[in-house]
Amino acid sequence: MRASILALGPLVARCGEARVSLPGGCAIGLRPVDQHVKGLLAMGAEIDLDHGYIDAKARRLAGTRFVFDVVTVTGTENLMMAATLADGVTTLENAAHEPEVVDLAECLNAMGARVAGAGSDRITIEGVERLHGASHAIMPDRIETGTFLVAAAAAGGDVTLTGARAGTLEAVLDKLAEAGSTLTVDQGSIRVARAAPLKSVSLRTAPYPAFPTDMQAQLMALMTLADDTAVITETIFENRMMHVQELKRLGADIEVESSTAIVKGVRALTGANVMATDLRASACLVIAGLMAEGQTTIDRIYHLDRGYEKIEQKLSALGATIRRVKETGGE
Repeated sequence: MRASILALGPLVARCGEARVSLPGGCAIGLRPVDQHVKGLLAMGAEIDLDHGYIDAKARRLAGTRFVFDVVTVTGTENLMMAATLADGVTTLENAAHEPEVVDLAECLNAMGARVAGAGSDRITIEGVERLHGASHAIMPDRIETGTFLVAAAAAGGDVTLTGARAGTLEAVLDKLAEAGSTLTVDQGSIRVARAAPLKSVSLRTAPYPAFPTDMQAQLMALMTLADDTAVITETIFENRMMHVQELKRLGADIEVESSTAIVKGVRALTGANVMATDLRASACLVIAGLMAEGQTTIDRIYHLDRGYEKIEQKLSALGATIRRVKETGGE
């Protein structure tokens, strides 16, 4: 799991040492952890890379000013957690703005940390001696929310998602409205309905608050049946177009030029056997399967379970004909 790297900062800060495997995750491109390592070095940690593991030691981390070379969500979160127990004040510059960073800061503050500025370019953390227990309600998963919104729009349904935060999904909501969906936002819920034909919309992924890379594949599936041509550009990961070939198996008309996909809407998709290559590509193919005529079979769906809980049961409850089957040698 990519998220395993987030054990590094807290372990060094709390225990004085850590041994964490270099993370894996979906094969969607390079996702280096150099910013995590550089930040901890700046805070006084001693770090060795040993056969796929990161060994880090520090009697006690020290506050510092650290400027991220690139915007990184997990890097921001890791150093923010480490800094809560460091001596002195730590300032993180060029920090990630994502809502998950803000949510983590709120949780840390509830535990006695002193974190200010989360959600902006500069986060300041005043180290404390120790943290204490607290209660914190984790924010709704905005990518899961967005995936179900796109699925409802793709199938031409009328669905209300409860426990959702529209404010974390404005770029996605804007594109869905532009594509012909009707959206109603209330406190804690989002309703999406689509009766009109799909309209082609173009997008470019970028860090929050722009359109999220984790929603690119799902929206591409939606665009396969739109009325014109959509131009979708991926700027975050260099290998995040592997779902294109699988969508073409279903009859989609898509051409890829470097990091841009040109999606020409077709009259219909036709069910076929396809293969999931990563987490969001899996969700993309589920959505495409809902849109396609006939039966679609998706192999390697184990990717789905890393980001969606019982997605087939939730879609079945909404009227989809979908089931998980086990085959000899895997799913």
